[in-house]
Amino acid sequence: MCEVTNYGAPEHQHFSPSPLSCGCSISISSPHLSSSIFLLALTPVMSVEQGLRESEKVSLICGLLRQSPPGEFRQVVQDLCDLLQDDELVKQEAAHAGARHNKNNFTPVFVNGNIVLLTQYNDLGGNRFFYPQDKFSFEFDHLSGITTKTHLHRVMLDEGELWRGALHKGLNAYVNCHFPAGNCCVFKKSLGKRQMLVACIEAHLYQPSKHWNSLWKSDWTFALTPVMTRVTGIFLFQLHYFRDANLHVTVNKSVSESLHVIDRNQFVTDFVKFVKAEDNKIHTAIMENIQALSEHTWRKNLRRRLPITRTFINWNELKIGKDMEVLLLDFFSTTETQEIQPSNFTCA
Repeated sequence: MCEVTNYGAPEHQHFSPSPLSCGCSISISSPHLSSSIFLLALTPVMSVEQGLRESEKVSLICGLLRQSPPGEFRQVVQDLCDLLQDDELVKQEAAHAGARHNKNNFTPVFVNGNIVLLTQYNDLGGNRFFYPQDKFSFEFDHLSGITTKTHLHRVMLDEGELWRGALHKGLNAYVNCHFPAGNCCVFKKSLGKRQMLVACIEAHLYQPSKHWNSLWKSDWTFALTPVMTRVTGIFLFQLHYFRDANLHVTVNKSVSESLHVIDRNQFVTDFVKFVKAEDNKIHTAIMENIQALSEHTWRKNLRRRLPITRTFINWNELKIGKDMEVLLLDFFSTTETQEIQPSNFTCA
């Protein structure tokens, strides 16, 4: 089912437009996933030449930085500097927003020959992060993207660390097989007396020359409890398409499954099989939802006036629905699943 609303209904604001824009959002309900599409038609309804108070500038900056699509944060910062002519204020707000943006998107950074994901799970505070696999920490500048001050980071080699290392090895082999631009990290956390493991996966395709960028991420959390544990996974898929129009697609899904926690190697095998099966399901569900946005849906259901300009979008000329199907096929064709050998997790 496809529901279309003019911008302004809070329940549909997955991507809020800036004061310089107007648009509409689409919510697609499915038994398999929750997704939304936000279509943004840029309209010059405010000029900074009119004069903004500093509080209004801060609100504008924060609002737009929160909406920064994956892979485009620095470009948004530069655009805001050009727009507001206040580099100091923009960069001051961007320093805080950049940290949130990078951790929310599991941004990968290259440090000491390793790819490390920036997440809330390895955040030490003060813009420092650690990499449990090679046991070091580093400082990261969220504006410049530069890593500095690398130090050793002590990790207790207990039973939980052995499980974490084994899970990282198995999951990393799976990700390398199935996501050409994918990365993963596994972290150990303590919740009271319980040890928790969190596995994070990130895969992105940034294609600015083709007018689109996309991000796939998921995190998997479970406690190291005897005999059985409940694994909870959360998916997020984002796509930004900016040819002729400004189109944002967001897909969310949560899953859970009980797995045996007896033998470490068997658990890793079962865990990777579970992740693979859920990846396949959400791939299929996304493609089914996008295909449901037929030419009839785009031309008829979206045939509403934009709230500010009171004009219609010429769907026949833009053909956004068809273009979006093509680019999603392009993204998912690169993550097509392959068979793996559970014993050693190598590509067949």
